[in-house]
Amino acid sequence: MKRVLLLLMLTAIFFALPASKSFANTKQDTTTSVPDDIQFTEVGSAQDSAANSVVKDSAAKHETVAVVKTANEKPVETGSSKSLLSIFAAGFIAGLIAFLLPCIFPMVPLTVSYFTKRAESKGKGIQGAIIYGVSIIVIYVVLGLLITLIFGASALNELATDGFFNVFIFLILLIFGISFLGAFEITLPSSFVNKMDSKSDSKGLTGIFFMAATLAVVSFSCTGPLIGTLLVTVGQTGGFLAPVMGMFGFSLALALIFVVFAIFPSWMTSLPKSGGWLNAVKVVLGLIEIALALKFLSTADLAYHWGILDREVFIAIWVVIAFILGFYLLGKIKFSHDSDLKYVSIPRLFLGGAAFVFAFYLIPGLWGAPLKAVSALVPPLSTQDFVLNQESGTIVDSTITHPKRKYADFLEIPLKIDGFFDYQEALAYAKENKKPLFLDFTGHGCVNCREMEAKVWSDPRVLRKLKEDYIVVSLYTDDKTALPEGEQFYSKILSTKVNTVGKKFKHLQAERFNTISQPYYVLLGTDEKELVSPPIGVEFNIDKYLQYLDKGLSEFAKKQTNE
Repeated sequence: MKRVLLLLMLTAIFFALPASKSFANTKQDTTTSVPDDIQFTEVGSAQDSAANSVVKDSAAKHETVAVVKTANEKPVETGSSKSLLSIFAAGFIAGLIAFLLPCIFPMVPLTVSYFTKRAESKGKGIQGAIIYGVSIIVIYVVLGLLITLIFGASALNELATDGFFNVFIFLILLIFGISFLGAFEITLPSSFVNKMDSKSDSKGLTGIFFMAATLAVVSFSCTGPLIGTLLVTVGQTGGFLAPVMGMFGFSLALALIFVVFAIFPSWMTSLPKSGGWLNAVKVVLGLIEIALALKFLSTADLAYHWGILDREVFIAIWVVIAFILGFYLLGKIKFSHDSDLKYVSIPRLFLGGAAFVFAFYLIPGLWGAPLKAVSALVPPLSTQDFVLNQESGTIVDSTITHPKRKYADFLEIPLKIDGFFDYQEALAYAKENKKPLFLDFTGHGCVNCREMEAKVWSDPRVLRKLKEDYIVVSLYTDDKTALPEGEQFYSKILSTKVNTVGKKFKHLQAERFNTISQPYYVLLGTDEKELVSPPIGVEFNIDKYLQYLDKGLSEFAKKQTNE
């Protein structure tokens, strides 16, 4: 029964993935770090107003003006305590999963016997076990710290929307997933493993530390893919502590398990025996790795408009993976390292059924169903070639007769919102029609943005206000479309040359609003001043979002009356 419960926990992660991803995303915005020497102006200050009067059109005129420093200047936040907590939790869960892998689980009896045999007393044994656990934590945390020091606090984040980087990560995760399926093993050189193992025979603290190091090295073939996925994911937050917190959570989970069993060796009798079920855990994780890998390929595909992974292709692959998982759990598919499955247990039957349910849930998405449960992970509906119900799609209404707007040939706003993709063009239109601006700083790779559009913008009350009361302008800060030579300029605030559409609007957001996080929703009057301050980011409470929109309309009406 305990063996079944362990397998149940692993499989549940696959089906809970969209929900857990959504929960984690509510804790933080998709924030990009900036160099530490950049100084931002306090929004709303007199200096900011003066600076904006000079630089508000700099993007259009291809000039860059230094931002005025103030006594109240605030740096862009690169991470919050909540986001770090979610990263720690993700690492802790990964550590619990790693314990169930065949490279670690069988080592529990060996480790416990190591302490019980060499301990002179029970107290000494407990002391040794605690030092062993601390050593595990130190080894993995130092690894996370080295990753941060080598690549920099924001290096992975800066690469998060780079096409070649995302393709590289896609290939790495794909290789990890295939290795979990049993095609091959990722191992460290045997000479290195033997050296660590020989040092673990030493007496005292040195021996205990190298015993922990041996665990990390020997189990690399199983933990490597998990650690790699964890570091790649949390590294994109850009915070200096992100990889460290992820590795701390991972190592703490492993350390606690080994320490507890070392202190209470009799508890080992309650553990299931090693066997084929351990490989089943690896296979389930391998399928999840492959499914997750597609997200990175999709991010690159959207940013560069390659068109190789449209929504229906992405969903079709996920459908196939879900079916494979279902048939595997039912024993209809067998991999090279699997043991014979004599019978299908009731829990395994239900889990296999759940995999099929998930697959059938995804199938309508092939014809344009919104799939709100996974909308944050799959490509947007605008990439779909065929939508059965055009009313739910993102295709621009055929009755619209105005000329095509700037960048509209490769960008779209969801839910058939007839908006803009260029700030200056939208501003001119807003002034002409005397309507407020709704600035949507977004990104192709922004998971929160897709979730906001699917769960908040789709609400009829919100959608009506966006369509009728505001001039919506979606500014993609990660789009890689090259700007014409005449529109390129150097951005001091970003310390880089602005040569793409995405950088153009990232510069605008950093210069005007003291942040480069997405999603970020700003309500502006035709005088380019904020109607509601501060702007908001992720807000899944529809009533609060409506209040924000209503307050903007109210403030805009007051300005119009005063004029």
